[in-house]
Amino acid sequence: MPDSVVSCLVVLLPLLAALIAGLFGKVIGQRNTHVCANLAIGISCFLSLLIVKRLFFDGHPTLNFKLYTWAASGSLSFQIGFLIDHLSALMMLVVTAVSWMVHIYTIGYMQGDPGYQRFFSYISLFTFGMLMLVMSNNFLQLFFGWEMVGLMSYLLIGFWFQKESAVFANLKAFIVNRVGDFGFVLGIAGVLYYFGTLDYFAVFSGIEQTLANEETTFFSTEAITFICFCLFVGAMGKSAQVPLHVWLPDSMEGPTPISALIHAATMVTAGVFMMARLSPLFECSDFVLNVILVIGTITCLLMGLVGIVQNDIKRIIAYSTLSQLGYMMTAMGVSAYPIGIFHLTTHAFFKALLFLCAGSVILALHHEQDIWKMGNLKKYMPVTYLTMLIGSLALIGFPLFSGFYSKDLIIEAVKLSNLPAAPFAYWVVLGSVFVTALYTFRLFFVVFHTKERMHGSGEHLRESPLVISIPLVLLALPSVILGICLTDLIFQDFFKEAIVIHPQHSSFAILREEFKGVFAMTLQGLTSLTFGLSLAGILTAWLVFVKCPTLANFFSNKLHFLYRILKNKFGFDAFNQWVFASGTRAIGWLCWQLGDQWLIDGVGVNGTARTVSRLSRLLRQIQTGYLYHYAFAMILGFLFLLVWLMLTD
Repeated sequence: MPDSVVSCLVVLLPLLAALIAGLFGKVIGQRNTHVCANLAIGISCFLSLLIVKRLFFDGHPTLNFKLYTWAASGSLSFQIGFLIDHLSALMMLVVTAVSWMVHIYTIGYMQGDPGYQRFFSYISLFTFGMLMLVMSNNFLQLFFGWEMVGLMSYLLIGFWFQKESAVFANLKAFIVNRVGDFGFVLGIAGVLYYFGTLDYFAVFSGIEQTLANEETTFFSTEAITFICFCLFVGAMGKSAQVPLHVWLPDSMEGPTPISALIHAATMVTAGVFMMARLSPLFECSDFVLNVILVIGTITCLLMGLVGIVQNDIKRIIAYSTLSQLGYMMTAMGVSAYPIGIFHLTTHAFFKALLFLCAGSVILALHHEQDIWKMGNLKKYMPVTYLTMLIGSLALIGFPLFSGFYSKDLIIEAVKLSNLPAAPFAYWVVLGSVFVTALYTFRLFFVVFHTKERMHGSGEHLRESPLVISIPLVLLALPSVILGICLTDLIFQDFFKEAIVIHPQHSSFAILREEFKGVFAMTLQGLTSLTFGLSLAGILTAWLVFVKCPTLANFFSNKLHFLYRILKNKFGFDAFNQWVFASGTRAIGWLCWQLGDQWLIDGVGVNGTARTVSRLSRLLRQIQTGYLYHYAFAMILGFLFLLVWLMLTD
C-alpha cells in the first residue's frame, strides 16, 4: 500500500469512528460503539507503526503531497495536504498509541455513563484533530488542527456539563486559549504577509533567501522576530506556559481518560511540536529563544512548587504536566529541538500512565480524589501500585527509566547553551529536579504507603478490572524501556532535515560529540547532581509524609506565608480572575453603556429619529397654508436672486 494512502487512513479512521459513534451510537449500542472506536484507532496505530518502519528502517523518502485546494485567490492558494517525515511520523505513533490505550481504558472507566457514546465520539475526534495538526504541510492546516483540539478540549473538559465547576473549567480553557490563539493568528498572518505563502517548505526556503540578502537582513530579522514571538504566544496558550497556564489544572473537571489524553499526547504537546516543526523560523531570532528559555524554566519551577501543596490526586499530576512542559519549552529555547521532542515522547507514555493509575484509584474509591482520604492502597491494588511506581520513577528522571534520559539531556543542553539566559535557566531546572521528586513521591507515599484513611472498611477495595489494568501495563513498558531505545537514535540524526539548528546554537552539537552511548550515560547519571537531587526529593517526601508526618504540619505552620502563596498558586488565578475576567466584564459593561446605549442607540438610532423629528417640526412651521405667506416668500427669494446677480457681475 502506498505511503500516501496509509497516511490518509491513519487520520481518516478516527474521523470515521467519531462520526459513527456520534451519529449512530444510540442505534448500534455501547458495545458496538467502543468496538468501532477501538478498532479504528488500533488500525491507525499499526499503520503509524508501519510508516515509522518505512521511514526509519526501510529508507523511504519524506512524503509531501496535496489532497486538494481548499480555496484560491489570485496567485494565492490554500491547500490541504500532508507532510510525512521523521518528526511527524514519530508524533503520529505517539498520538495513536497513547490514544488507543485511553480508548481501551475508557471502556471500563466510563461504563454506565449516559454520555458513553458521546464520549467515544469526542475522543476519536480529538485524536483526528491532533493527527491533522502533526501531519499538516502548511500553516492553514496547522491552524485547523490547532483549533480542532481546542474545541474538543472545551467539549471534553465540560463533558459532565451538569456540574457547574466543569462548565466554569471548560469556559476558562476556551477563553485562555483564545488569548494565545490571537497571537498565533497574528503570527500566521505575518507569515502570509511577509512570505506570500503558507506552505512550510516555501516559507523555509524564503527564510534562507531573505536572510542571505544583506540589504534586507535587519528588516527581515525584525519581521521574523515578530512572527516567532506571536507564534510562541500561541504555544504558551496551548502548552500552558506562565502566565497562560491557568486553564490546565482546571481541566481535571473532565473524566480521567480525557485528562490523560490532553496532558499526554494531545493539546498541550501541540505547542512544543509546532516549535520543533517551525525550527527554521525560531532559529532566526535569539531574542525569542531567550524569551522561550526564561518562560519555560519559570513554568518548570513555579508549577512544580504549586504541586507540592495540592491535595487532589489529579491536580498534582496536572501540575507535574505543567512543570514537564516547562522542561520541553526549555529544550526549545536552547535549540535542542530533538531532545525536546524526545522528552515529549517519553512524557506522553509515563504521564498517560500516571493519569490512568490515578483514575484506577479514583474508581476503586468511588470517585474520591483527595489523597488525604486514601492510604495503604498497595495492599489492595498491587497492579496499580507497581505501575504508578514505574510512572513516578520515570517522571522524576530516575536512571534506567525513560524520563531520565530525556530530562537529563535537557539539563545538559541548558548547561552548554551560549544564550544569555542559560546560566539562570540551568540553576532553575536543577532546582526543579528536587521539586519534581518531592511532589511526585508525596503523592505516591500518601496514597500507597501511609495508614488507611478511607471511609469504612477497606475490604471492599479491589484491583481494577482487566480492561483498566491492561492499558496500565502496556503504558508501563515504554515508560521503562523507551529512553534506552531512543537515546542512541536521537544522536544519529534521528529527525534528519525535519529539524534545523543553526551552527551558532551549539548545545545539541556538543552533546552529540560528548555522547558515548546509553550505558555510559546511565553510569554518568548515577554520579550526577541531578540523581542526587532526585534521591534527596524522595528521601524528603518519605521523611515528611511517612516517617514523621507531623513535620508536614510543622513546616506548613512555620512557613505559613510561603504555604499560602503556593496554595494561592502565586496569585495567577486570582490575578486573571480579577484583572482579565472582571476587567473584561467591566469593558463589556462600558462598551454597552457608551457604545451600544449612548452611541448606537442614543446618537445613531434614536438620535437620528429625534433629529428628523425636530427638523420636521421646524420645517412644518413654514407650511402655514396662507397664499400671501407663499407670495411673500417668493418675492424675498426673487429679490435675493437679483442682489446675488448684481454682486457677481
